[in-house]
Amino acid sequence: MKIAFIGQKGIPAKFGGVERYTEEVAVRMAKKGHDVFVYTRKNYTDPKLKEYRGTKLISLPSFNTKNLDAISHTFFATMHAIFQDYDVIHYHSIGPTSLSFLIRIFKPKAALISIFQCQDYAHKKWGWFAKGYLRFSEFLTCKVPNVTIVVSSILKKYAAEKYHRETVLIPNGTEIKQVEKTDYLQKWNLQKGGYIVCIGRLIRHKGVHYLIEAFKNLEDKHLTRGKKLVIVGDGFHTDDYVKELKDTARGRENIIFTGSRSGEELDQLFAHSYLFVQPSESEGLSMALLEAMGHSKAILSSDIKENMEPLNDETAVFFKSGDARDLEEKMVFLINNPVIARTMGEAAMQKARKEYSWDTIVSQIEKVYIDTLAKKHNPKTELHEENI
Repeated sequence: MKIAFIGQKGIPAKFGGVERYTEEVAVRMAKKGHDVFVYTRKNYTDPKLKEYRGTKLISLPSFNTKNLDAISHTFFATMHAIFQDYDVIHYHSIGPTSLSFLIRIFKPKAALISIFQCQDYAHKKWGWFAKGYLRFSEFLTCKVPNVTIVVSSILKKYAAEKYHRETVLIPNGTEIKQVEKTDYLQKWNLQKGGYIVCIGRLIRHKGVHYLIEAFKNLEDKHLTRGKKLVIVGDGFHTDDYVKELKDTARGRENIIFTGSRSGEELDQLFAHSYLFVQPSESEGLSMALLEAMGHSKAILSSDIKENMEPLNDETAVFFKSGDARDLEEKMVFLINNPVIARTMGEAAMQKARKEYSWDTIVSQIEKVYIDTLAKKHNPKTELHEENI
């Protein structure tokens, strides 16, 4: 099959769950022998890079503003795709999928797939107009594609109740990793097991400000046992929020901002942390959270239902979302109980291995592609989720 991915910023992934998802799926599809094409934005992926791990990269421009970056690039990618002989066109996120109706009109023989990863309009970076457009895009995501994939049972139930759409549940995935090297830690004067880590884009709905407040309070009370707080990630059209975070942490040597990291650097920061904290107020199915599970990390997570779905009381401790005081109390509990933290990390890894293997997930996605194409060629063929 010739498969195209539209909606992501690009690969290799530097930051962003959508980009990590695209890289994992696209590379594995290429290994299975498919011709895979990934559309990339010039402000994310070097336009000189034409291939990556068996995939072909197509660099197109975008209007590099908060509101127009994704949709403008998606428009150019969609127009380009219309003139290609793709068998499958796979859109990511509700915003980009709003333009997928053009594929339905001009390439009706292509299998049109979308993945509904989260309710983006809940993110606090958007203004009223963008939120309204994203709500409309959500409607289109659940109505236009031949198949809509959702990453959680929460979104599956939501799509069924609000849009009367039967979707296919295939979660995000992770890899089980054993990382021995520690050389990158020296860059920030970090010791194995000597820091708490938070990984993700610096956007207000990710809740990093609650984590900084809680850690500062613990440090003022001398309750951190020498642990540092490492915040991995950059903003994306959220410079004001990034500045707010750094101003709040000013003068605190034990609060470290590494910026966006990927590859071996990111793996080491994950693997050698004492604890992973997920303080977000809104998610789909967090890639960073799943990666923490794959790295055998104890997890301290906000109690939003999207974070609780892949976890349980054996793999995580939950705090009340948006409550820095509760976060502080739960964090000091885990700091003071290393045996519990280690046991939780081992349980998280086993759960990730059993339920969130990328190889299994990509095989499920491939079956969606094959079954959707079969139904295109033979309309009497039914796509049954229980067979995926």
